[in-house]
Amino acid sequence: MEKIIHEDRLFEKTTYSGAELKNQEFEKCTFKQCDFSNSNLSGVRFSDCIFVNCNLALAKLNNTGFRAVLFKECKLIGLNFFECEHFLFHVGFENSILDYASFMNKKMTQTKFSNTSLRDVNFTNCNLSNSEFNRTDLSGALFHKTQLKQADFTTAFNFIIDPSLNDLKKAKFSLQGLPGLLASHDICIS
Repeated sequence: MEKIIHEDRLFEKTTYSGAELKNQEFEKCTFKQCDFSNSNLSGVRFSDCIFVNCNLALAKLNNTGFRAVLFKECKLIGLNFFECEHFLFHVGFENSILDYASFMNKKMTQTKFSNTSLRDVNFTNCNLSNSEFNRTDLSGALFHKTQLKQADFTTAFNFIIDPSLNDLKKAKFSLQGLPGLLASHDICIS
């Protein structure tokens, strides 16, 4: 079956909830107030796309391609980004909710998370080198064998990162973030 390619299109207030999108490719498209919750986006490719105020909660992402995709004010709860296509995977998040998502084993260098909720997100074995966590809530986020070289956590909060289990070379933290680096060592700071 031939792929259906959509280029430079605006999709507004479209509902895909529970639907299965097959053989679709979106290039330089904008999605505004669209509902993809519980949809099956397996095998779909998004390149240079922007999602604004969209709901993608619990969408299936098996071999989904996200290439230079920005999510603004989106609900992305429970997404398994680790299932996405690895080739050219690059995403950014602004003012979004990513709670309970998983990025296990993803290479995500230079990823920008801005004013985003990342509660209980799994970053096990990720490469997040040079990434920015601006005003992000990382309550319960799991960092294990994670590459965090030169990552910026200066305005992030509620994180616990064990320096003995993660590569933090030249990562940036504020003094307020110090307890989150020492918590795993059972050290009390007053």
